[in-house]
Amino acid sequence: MKKRLVIGALLAGTVAGSTWLVGSAEAKGGGEGAAAPAAAPEIPVEEVTVRQLAEKVELTGTLTAVENVALRPRVSGYVEAIHLPEGGLVKKGQLLFSLDDRPFQAALQRARAELARAQERLTLTQRQAERGESLVADQVISQSKFDDMAAARGEARAQVDAARAAVRAAEIELGYTRITSPIDGRVGQALVRPGNLVSGGTDGATLLTTIVSVDPIHVQFDVDEPTFLRLGAAREQGAQVEVELSGDEAGVRTAKLDFLGNQIDPSSGTARARAVLRNGDGALSPGLFARVRVPTSAPAATPLVSERAIAADQGGRYVLVVDDQNVVQYRPVQLGGATDGKRIVREGLQPGEKVVVGGMVRPGMKVQPRQPAQASAEAPAEGGVR
Repeated sequence: MKKRLVIGALLAGTVAGSTWLVGSAEAKGGGEGAAAPAAAPEIPVEEVTVRQLAEKVELTGTLTAVENVALRPRVSGYVEAIHLPEGGLVKKGQLLFSLDDRPFQAALQRARAELARAQERLTLTQRQAERGESLVADQVISQSKFDDMAAARGEARAQVDAARAAVRAAEIELGYTRITSPIDGRVGQALVRPGNLVSGGTDGATLLTTIVSVDPIHVQFDVDEPTFLRLGAAREQGAQVEVELSGDEAGVRTAKLDFLGNQIDPSSGTARARAVLRNGDGALSPGLFARVRVPTSAPAATPLVSERAIAADQGGRYVLVVDDQNVVQYRPVQLGGATDGKRIVREGLQPGEKVVVGGMVRPGMKVQPRQPAQASAEAPAEGGVR
């Protein structure tokens, strides 16, 4: 029995030893036959390009009318008729409202009658004074009597002048019963109806409607302190600014900078600026919001980089650059405005350098950059550069 146990143990030990040797041989063989290191990954890149550009800053502005008129009557009276096309375009001098002019016609007739009486009085006093000249010369009347005649003639002349002025005033007030547009522009809603009594004058006059000029139109916007300083001589030279409105089929419009405030508002840290925009078709209206791009420098050779290449961390904006050895490098950059889907690079990149625009990469990795033509044909990939 003991002999059988000894033989079994020896066989078990032999099998175990054979198994370890085989395992060791397999492990050693696996090490010798391991695959070569993986190839560097391909990533899309784009070159930093250069264009002649003027750096611009984008601001938010509001369209305002060059002329804005609150139309009020100059005389009081009842509204007889309304002629304005509500919401439509009107010309300067176009009739908009008519007031009942009968009281003013009567006042004019009365003034004309007073003028006629004054003229008759003047004629009489002139004749008396002419006769008095010969009579005083012949000593038929006294000098004092003649002086009274001359004074009456002078008073009659003054009365004629006053009567003529009254006639002119009555004519003017009669003309005020026809209320016309003082400017070319777009008229608003009529705020009175026929039969309403309106008050004229300067204090408490009734508002009839409003009129805003159409062409040109102003674009008002506020600039911050750095932009105010960079604008420099632009205020004097009338720099061209770009104006874009949401939903405007005309696309980007060009306006001319015609005003820049002479001081910064301490409460907001901004200064008011204004540009003049042509609006010949009348499609633009005051109150619309606009994106305004103002040039802050003269055109110069400017590096541009794709928006897809830009990422951000706690240190600011950066890009990943592929160097001559195809190694990815971290590069902080200072950016400017945007143009045609690219960003202006103020500092950090040189023309011709290749930047990563997609893929899962990190600084220090060796990569195989794809050609720019191949990279641009593909959609931007999500990865470490974003």
